[in-house]
Amino acid sequence: MIHDYLVLSVILFCLGIVGVFARRNVFTVFMSVELMLNSANLAFIAFARLHQNMDGHVLALLVMAVAAAEVALALAVVILLHKQTGKLDTNVFSLLKG
Repeated sequence: MIHDYLVLSVILFCLGIVGVFARRNVFTVFMSVELMLNSANLAFIAFARLHQNMDGHVLALLVMAVAAAEVALALAVVILLHKQTGKLDTNVFSLLKG
C-alpha cells in the first residue's frame, strides 16, 4: 500500500522537476515547485500512516505553511517585476542583480 503512494510521490516530484527546468514562464515554475512540495507532503503522510504516528502530518502542515509564505512573497516580486518590464519570463530575475 505505501509503495503505491511513494511511486505516485516520485512521479509527481519528477513532473515538478521537468516543469521547473523546461518552462520559462514564472507562474509555471512556481506551480512546478508547489507540485514538488506536495509530492514531498504525500511521502511524509504515507510514512506517518505506515508508522502510525502524527510526525509526518505535522511536517506536512509545516511545509504547507512555508509554501504559502513563499508563494505570497514570490507573487509580490513577480508583480513588481512585471510592472517594470511587462514580461513574465524567468530572465526578468536578472534585473535583481545589484
